[in-house]
Amino acid sequence: MIVVTGATGNVGRALVSALAGAGERVTATSRGISGADVPEGVRHEQADLSDPGSLRPVFDGADALFLQNGGAGAHLLSPRDILDVAKAAGVARVVLLSSQGVVTRPESASHGGTGRAIEDAVRESGLDWTILRPGGFASNAYAWAASVRERREITAPFADTGLPVVDPGDIAEVAAAALRTDGHTGRVHELTGPALSTPRAQAAEIAAALGEPVRFVEQTRQEAREQMLRFMPEPLVETTLGILGEPRSAELAVSPDVERVLGRPPRTFGDWARRHIAAFR
Repeated sequence: MIVVTGATGNVGRALVSALAGAGERVTATSRGISGADVPEGVRHEQADLSDPGSLRPVFDGADALFLQNGGAGAHLLSPRDILDVAKAAGVARVVLLSSQGVVTRPESASHGGTGRAIEDAVRESGLDWTILRPGGFASNAYAWAASVRERREITAPFADTGLPVVDPGDIAEVAAAALRTDGHTGRVHELTGPALSTPRAQAAEIAAALGEPVRFVEQTRQEAREQMLRFMPEPLVETTLGILGEPRSAELAVSPDVERVLGRPPRTFGDWARRHIAAFR
């Protein structure tokens, strides 16, 4: 059985579906999950990664674990305790969803500090491990969904600075391969899209998928910072703005790992937008 944490997120939801579709026994877990959130036949359990003791019943009968890095709440996790509970229950394999920023932003408390500590805990856990390091997610565009629905407008900073954003569905497929098949133990997969994609170009892709014009308005860095501080801690905001506005060479590089694992090219932002355009209508 495979336990998927963060099962209602953009990667977790796609991963649960992929594993269930492949006939795997899956336990989907997050802090606020219900049976309506998972495919038929998937076991669902509420649990909080910040409380490792709550995971004991979740790991009952499991042999593999997909572990989220905690996102904005990563600093609240005790990854070694989580992995000790998993190992004691019989889990033998862990796939960690980490972040490219662990290596590209080593000075960042949110990425190079907390993120690196979680990776180190996985490496030292005694389990067979694989680490996934995606760059920016195509699904970050969901932040624009309300303004597109209400005003056919997208507001974002750094209009013409591109990054090779990755489709969360591709991340999920790579995770499924690492959980289900051999050959990934001790590997780090860097996951990106196939080409640089700017916010202005992403707005145009959403407009094309809608079949209607969408106006693009460029924010200043300060305007974006003030907006992001409403829902993200300051260290994470500063790191995110640095990646979006002044990307480093490694953050601009297109990785071959999606194609190497899946045997096909990574999907584009336009592919993602067309599959999820209902959110913007």
